[in-house]
Amino acid sequence: MQKELLETLKQNLEKEKMSLEKELETFATKDKNVEGNWDAKKITAEDTDMEEKADEMEEYDNLLSLEHSLESKLKDVNAALEKIANHEYGVCEKCGKAIEEKRLLVCPEARLCMKCNESK
Repeated sequence: MQKELLETLKQNLEKEKMSLEKELETFATKDKNVEGNWDAKKITAEDTDMEEKADEMEEYDNLLSLEHSLESKLKDVNAALEKIANHEYGVCEKCGKAIEEKRLLVCPEARLCMKCNESK
């Protein structure tokens, strides 16, 4: 892979990492005991009626789902950055062939080539 392309992809991954962490920080805190884990903040209002409490629980459920999605994406981004550091980036985890540059430009955290991704 060309050095310039690799540097561009690394910069894109670092920007994505910062963006994901910033978004997570709006509603969650880093778990100090588990690396890469975030905990959504519970919204609790003491003097609320049952309907408001139900709304709060629904919102919390939605935040948990979003948290899981963002954590998963962040995990993939961190894994890609680690692979770049270890000179292992751009190789399909399933077949061992090079991941297409077009795919990496669209999804720099991709772990599989297009063929293996389609067959999973």
